[in-house]
Amino acid sequence: MADIKVSYLVVGGGIAGVTCVETLAILHPEESLAMITASSLVKNVSNVSFYAKTIVKFDVSETEASSLLRIHPNLNIIYDSLKTLNTKEKLATTDSGVTIEYKVICICTGGIPRLISDSNKCDRIIGIRDTDSVNDFKEKLKNGKKMVIVGNGGIASEIVHATNGIQKVWVIRDDYISKTFIDPGAAEFFQNTMKTKSLDGPQAPSILKRHIFTEEDKLIAINKNLKSAALGPDWYRKLETLTGDCAEQELEIIYNVEVDSFQEVNNKEYPLEVKLTSGNVIQCDFVVSATGVEPAVNFSWDEEPKRGQDGGLAVNEYQETSIEDVFAAGDVATATWDYAPHWFQLRLWTQARQMAGMAAKAMHAKITNENILQDFCFELFTHCTTLFGYRVILLGKYNGQGLGNDYEILLRTTPNLEYIKFVLKNGRLQGAILIGETDLEEMVENLILDQIDLTPFGDDILNPDIDIDDYFD
Repeated sequence: MADIKVSYLVVGGGIAGVTCVETLAILHPEESLAMITASSLVKNVSNVSFYAKTIVKFDVSETEASSLLRIHPNLNIIYDSLKTLNTKEKLATTDSGVTIEYKVICICTGGIPRLISDSNKCDRIIGIRDTDSVNDFKEKLKNGKKMVIVGNGGIASEIVHATNGIQKVWVIRDDYISKTFIDPGAAEFFQNTMKTKSLDGPQAPSILKRHIFTEEDKLIAINKNLKSAALGPDWYRKLETLTGDCAEQELEIIYNVEVDSFQEVNNKEYPLEVKLTSGNVIQCDFVVSATGVEPAVNFSWDEEPKRGQDGGLAVNEYQETSIEDVFAAGDVATATWDYAPHWFQLRLWTQARQMAGMAAKAMHAKITNENILQDFCFELFTHCTTLFGYRVILLGKYNGQGLGNDYEILLRTTPNLEYIKFVLKNGRLQGAILIGETDLEEMVENLILDQIDLTPFGDDILNPDIDIDDYFD
């Protein structure tokens, strides 16, 4: 006999889990709900701002799980981890032996850092993922003179930007920085910004360029040899007041390599040696591993569900797995439905929140025997973040994802101020990168969703002397 019986069970205290609980509290407040979380602290979304219908900026903080009782008095919080899931009997068992009988369940166990091989054997290899790992990093940063950052996504980029007073070696396997989010042109924009270090003084005139991609065209890296200086948006601000003891602050970026091995040494200036696949050896105090996450499914099943190619739980457009009444959202889930033309999955806080909201609606529909449609947010990929101190908004196929090479790129860039990139195919906008305070996000969203033919406007679509919004009022 189960210890607890509920209609809804949510596993996980990250953004996806909390969003699912909050949405269910709105949709079905009178129904019983339980949440399994391994920590008394859960992620909380606040300061939500809408730049357009699908473009959302929000802050993520940590709060006591018990604070969720304010929005759902019937919530039962179980401070434990899921051990086994019997989907036939609809019973979940925790590590401490508590059994919960449910009607529908949502797995929101997130992801675990994809660390450098054998890094668990060395406490000088840090995987940035949660508050504890950030605090560990802060302690090492206070006393360190030189660190190696491995990875090329948002966390690695933010560490490079936010840390001061320490030598940094940024090791990336790509041929330009921040490839997860941007293109080589935006990488050059950011690198030039890092060199100038200031936005003061007169701005250079805007540069407007168009490039047409053909089948033979390939993007090339920019400034490869330049030398200069699970967390939510703006987590890196915790680092900005910290500086190391080292007066030097050189940033070295090493492209097209990965970490081959590492070893601790006792007889040299730095306690750690990192060998790269290029054969080079870097001496440092510690390494920050920020190479992405893997879906975290750390419990056993009576029936194994279908998995995505990346090991995540395969979900349909309602976030339901291959097992009836078992839903999944966030980093643990892999979207396997037929995507809308301008949407794709990228494991981000934004999508964790969207998936969890959709899962909650679908779970509620199951209990109440209602029909629902997939949420509108899955019509268009959008992400709003901050990189190197600039607001960055990504929309649609912003790097030409899935478009082959037969598309056009229209650029407008003002050094130290803005970088705007439009991706067009057959005269219609497919995606965009907006860096800086461009005020174009709502117009861009509408142009992608409506698929208006922009051919008559030519390059004027990004002419800074023309208020293009007037065309579409």
